Amino acid sequence: MDKQDERYMQTALKLAARGIGSVEPNPAVGCVIVKSAQVIGKGWHRKFGENHAEINALENCEASGADPAGATMYITLEPCCHQGRTPPCTDAIISAKLAKVVVAAIDPSGHANGKGIRQLRKAGIKVDVGLCYGEATVLNAPFLKFALTGKTWVTLKWAQSIDGKLAWTKSNYRLQASRIMSDKRRWISNEQSRTDAHKLRRRAGAILVGINTVLRDDPLLTPRPNRGKKPLRIILDDRLRVPLNCRLLATANDTPVLIVTQDKTLKTKAKKAKQVIGKGAELLACHGNEKTNLHFLLKRLSKRGIQSLLVEGGPKVIGSFLKENLADEIVVYIAPRILGAEGCADIVGTTAKVLKSDILYWCNIKDISEDVRISGLTRRGFKTIF
Repeated sequence: MDKQDERYMQTALKLAARGIGSVEPNPAVGCVIVKSAQVIGKGWHRKFGENHAEINALENCEASGADPAGATMYITLEPCCHQGRTPPCTDAIISAKLAKVVVAAIDPSGHANGKGIRQLRKAGIKVDVGLCYGEATVLNAPFLKFALTGKTWVTLKWAQSIDGKLAWTKSNYRLQASRIMSDKRRWISNEQSRTDAHKLRRRAGAILVGINTVLRDDPLLTPRPNRGKKPLRIILDDRLRVPLNCRLLATANDTPVLIVTQDKTLKTKAKKAKQVIGKGAELLACHGNEKTNLHFLLKRLSKRGIQSLLVEGGPKVIGSFLKENLADEIVVYIAPRILGAEGCADIVGTTAKVLKSDILYWCNIKDISEDVRISGLTRRGFKTIF
């Protein structure tokens, strides 16, 4: 493989990324078809249930009047060879008489796991595997973890000031209440960062916060703009303090809500529990302490087929996931603000208590206007998919 091959695959990866937030629980896949050193077809998996990247790229060739026979296809994930919501992509590749297929990563799912590659080779098509393997693997980390282990991928996300505060003090928050919709001081991060964070929500199968976030912010926890996906919204609420008039319960019949509480709480607050259920929410009762709650919850989410959980809680919730080594990925938005005494929810103090010295793998640093976005895999996440 030369640098030109890598450039074609990088193009395919960028195409694949366009599908994130629309294709789940399928993987995001991109495809480029090249003939005589010219790109004659491009495609990506645009939406769950619709054509896969390979089919879109072949149709792109047809639309431009190009013949893919004898061409090379660059694809970010092994082509499917089974009948699902769409026909097998390997059949289309073979019918198009491509000469060569370059695959970034193998799909470890039971219906794939090299079967598509073997089928192409059996048909006389040359197949190379492994170009840009790392980038392709990180791109579909939640899908790959679930395919390999059957367990949910956990992403921790927060926005902080330079001095590590996640929120304004309550007095400052109340002071701004009358002009909260226009005052930038409602949030730590800027508007562009918040827009970027909604991409994480669109990828997630579930979004989680603690009860303190609900009491303070009354969030909806929905991805915006909403592209038809309705992630499960989860509240950690041991004492069942969720307000009956909060926006989460007001929309529970439209977008599901799961409240994780204690079994003893259901006994002492049976009336409140009945009211919450009447609002359309689901209650999950746990036994024991906070540690067992999180492990129990993740097992339940895995059984429900939820590939990706986005944790948006405050320091206590984030610290709990870190302490129990349950995070696979971390995404932090750092704003150029020093809140000092006007800030609260100290994430630096929390992480210092629960973490040993460590690094993020496949770390990415991105400027978002004045903010900085830092993301990467934890040791746990890295070891799971590589």
